[in-house]
Amino acid sequence: MDLDDLKGLTGQVLSFPDRMRTKPERRPSLRKPRRSEPALLRVRVDLEHAKPPIWRRLDVRSDIGLDVFHQVLQSAFGWTDTHLHRFALGGSPFDPNTELFLCRYDVEEGEDDGVPAKDVTLDETLSEPGDVLQYCYDYGDSWDLIIALESVSRLDEPAPVASCVDGRRAAPPEDCGGMRNAADLAKVLEYPSRFDLDEINQALNDPYLRLHGSRLDPRLAELLNRLHYTPIGDDLVSRLMSLTQRRSEVSPAEKAAALRPLLRFLDHVGVEGLPLTSAGYLKPDDVRALAAVIPAMADWIGTANRESQTYPVLWFRESAQKLALVRRYRGRLLLTKAGASVRGNPDALWRHIASRLPIGKAGSLDLSAGLLGLSFAASTPADHLPLEHIAQALNELGWRHSDGSLVTADDAHWATHDTIRVLDNITTGSRPRRWSERPPFGGAAAELARDALFDR
Repeated sequence: MDLDDLKGLTGQVLSFPDRMRTKPERRPSLRKPRRSEPALLRVRVDLEHAKPPIWRRLDVRSDIGLDVFHQVLQSAFGWTDTHLHRFALGGSPFDPNTELFLCRYDVEEGEDDGVPAKDVTLDETLSEPGDVLQYCYDYGDSWDLIIALESVSRLDEPAPVASCVDGRRAAPPEDCGGMRNAADLAKVLEYPSRFDLDEINQALNDPYLRLHGSRLDPRLAELLNRLHYTPIGDDLVSRLMSLTQRRSEVSPAEKAAALRPLLRFLDHVGVEGLPLTSAGYLKPDDVRALAAVIPAMADWIGTANRESQTYPVLWFRESAQKLALVRRYRGRLLLTKAGASVRGNPDALWRHIASRLPIGKAGSLDLSAGLLGLSFAASTPADHLPLEHIAQALNELGWRHSDGSLVTADDAHWATHDTIRVLDNITTGSRPRRWSERPPFGGAAAELARDALFDR
């Protein structure tokens, strides 16, 4: 938060002292149900109190989040997303009686009188022609936008996130003190009346926005928004954009070969399951049977008969559990309902794994690292992940150790471990004789990583 934002917040408090001191009871939510199918929303966006009017008419996908719509508005008005913002239903963004949708920074600062904008889709706020959503950007200059829904039409896929179809006049530049009338704007803009439709649509063609229209995992899309204007963010977007140009080309036979270790394992567990030792490990005969098909067992030194001492087997079995394919119950390892349904069906097993990756709890370091790991695995034909780049991205996202020290490449290795070890056991044929013969990320493993990130 910069000085202008602080001044703006102070002004809001001083303007409404009585109402701000006592928080009124919130009224019921004004949000509408999400549409079952995405539609095309035509909205008119007016800068409040501008003379002459400054406005844009936009066609926007209904299924984008308000955090993405914020980026659309920034591009449409030529702003740089360097200040706080919020949306509101039912009135002004600073009226305590409205329903608020908050930017990430307000949420992180402890503002709890509202819902995170990323958790709300545009069609929950604009449903029928005449509906109005309000938006404020820069709490100092207070750029207040009135967004009115004009029409709803069918969305023809593939469709961009947004396009501009009309508008008038140039938008005020950043940090100009809240200027809104032509006389004032003439002091800071060479051509206040200028409206360039092609220039705005070029801005709306930004790769970050285009990825939101490509069915990218919304969790990764949120990370990319936070990495906007950073070198690592631009690199990731470039990689992901290249992935949108191709579809999975893995045939059913190739999927069967790639998933052979897991398919064999599910068959081995079978309907009756496997008895476990008193300590909860696989028994020696089952360890040996599994070790014979796991690619990660290449070059393993040892007898491979005790799961607790045969880490590739242990990790493989734990991965199957974290993928919700098997579970432990009363001293046995059993197929889950999902595991039983995909047993013997490579295509169904492929889809199930893609839907479960990355592995990690919501909001965890492992989830962020797993999303980044999948991005590089899908786009980097190498025998290892660029862990330094993943660590750099995690640091840009604000991850730190409890003592404030930065995330390292070694930290990135362990944070991606659960997700990447699933890919480590995707094979293109028989198990490698030596680890050095292991195929690089590419082929089936890369396509599985791609399918985990797109088309959800």
